[in-house]
Amino acid sequence: MSICTLTEAAKQQIDTICKENNAIGVTLNMKGGGCAGFEYDWGTISDARDIEAGDEIVSTDKGNNFIIGAHSIMFMVGTVVDYKKDIMGSMFDIKNPNAQSSCGCGVSVNFDMDKLAIPLEMEQ
Repeated sequence: MSICTLTEAAKQQIDTICKENNAIGVTLNMKGGGCAGFEYDWGTISDARDIEAGDEIVSTDKGNNFIIGAHSIMFMVGTVVDYKKDIMGSMFDIKNPNAQSSCGCGVSVNFDMDKLAIPLEMEQ
């Protein structure tokens, strides 16, 4: 079972980012901040040694990786990550069922901390 699902468009964009940045993966973590309390924190990694024990890894068809930091997993269970382009620009579109609310830009979210839990099959 994977923590989150990547659409084909998201996988293609991850492959593009990895190629352009000589990276092996794109990272997504949650950090405190933003107008709603938490914000998505994107990054890239170029060395497999930067992947930590407990990180969730979803591979693309081209062997690149989408990595969710271990400390962010509980926030991301059930999330669908898409990539969209339109007249306003392009961006990863995150559908997070755990988000209680979000700001207008979609970068900052809030969670009901009492409802967050790691599913039993994910615990180690």
